[in-house]
Amino acid sequence: MRRPGLYLALIIALAVLGGFFVYPKSPIGAKWRSWRLGLDLVGGSHLVYRVDLSGVPEGDRQSVLNGLRDVIERRVNLFGVSEPQVFLARSGNSDELVVELAGVQNIREAIAQIGATPLLDFREVEVVGSSTNFLPTDLTGRYITGAQISFDQTTQKPQVSIEFNDEGAKIFETVTERNVGKPLCFFLDNQISSQNDCPTVNQKITGGKAVITGQFTLQEARQLVERFNAGALPAPISLVDQMTVSPNLGADSLHKAILAGAVGTGLVVVFMIGYYGLFGVFAALALAIYIVLTLSVFKIVPITLTLAGLAGFIITIGMAVDANILIFERIKEEKKRGLGKAAALHEGFRRAWPSIRDSNTSTIISALILYYFTSSFVKGFALTLLLGTLTSMFSAITTTRLFLAVFSRDGKVSKP
Repeated sequence: MRRPGLYLALIIALAVLGGFFVYPKSPIGAKWRSWRLGLDLVGGSHLVYRVDLSGVPEGDRQSVLNGLRDVIERRVNLFGVSEPQVFLARSGNSDELVVELAGVQNIREAIAQIGATPLLDFREVEVVGSSTNFLPTDLTGRYITGAQISFDQTTQKPQVSIEFNDEGAKIFETVTERNVGKPLCFFLDNQISSQNDCPTVNQKITGGKAVITGQFTLQEARQLVERFNAGALPAPISLVDQMTVSPNLGADSLHKAILAGAVGTGLVVVFMIGYYGLFGVFAALALAIYIVLTLSVFKIVPITLTLAGLAGFIITIGMAVDANILIFERIKEEKKRGLGKAAALHEGFRRAWPSIRDSNTSTIISALILYYFTSSFVKGFALTLLLGTLTSMFSAITTTRLFLAVFSRDGKVSKP
């Protein structure tokens, strides 16, 4: 490798910058995005809702579940909850929606932020004699992607803009086409709250975007927007479990996890230096750079760190050290065969690389399987394991190699 000293200096400079970035009290760390910590580390509320899919066709259930998750997440975000986690789970034969609100200690407040479970649907109006009937359509809240307040450019009066996804746009076009000049009502939990809930269709609407006008006050328009955004649930849900995690317990868990990682890393560094001498010092420096770079990746992505995620990260520290041990042992074997320092370094890396590559590849495959086929709790572990493993491979074949190259006699260590 040419000019290893320059490359090593660049990596060290990047690691120093990363250290300021990951440290929350540094000027850089405080200015840029803060760490995302999970419920088990900062405390908060854990809510489990059961989803009623009895009225949903079998083929549409997965899309309804995904839409439900997105709507609840959007609803929680409206209340400014810090880093909410909303994910789907399976319990026996029931589908469940899990909501974790970090930092929200009042369970009643958490439930209020999720709100009741309104079901939004659009209905046509049929007048028969003196009676008025409301006929259900296929257009429901599951197709709404968002709503917002706008203002008429002429009158400056507030109005409500709504938008549907592609599938909903087609249904909306069909419904409006057969109801031109007629009111189209939207029901929330089978109820109409005001006359504003039955706007008249002026024309066939294409493109999935519509504007609702009327004698709105700004407050009424805001309430209507909130009902579209927060009430557009594609299926009914009911609260079946609730739990509050104390912030003291979360802080204690975080402290113990950091302490365990620090003690484990310290013992590994002592062992490496004691057993491998100068090579152990290089390994310790490479390990420090690896830790900083990996934490920087976690913060940039960003990853919500949980106890399981921290466990995955600590495991990757051991894997990074294991790669260095493989390299050093191969180098020792080559030196015993009588090779010089540069030749031993070259052969050591060349022979160690297949083992490092294969072991890390199998870990990456396992992490991908865990991430795509398990629940959110295990996904946190899988994601940190995956990113940590990728970074450890970079550390083993780049950082450690550069340290050895710079301090070898001729300054050359070839790629594995």
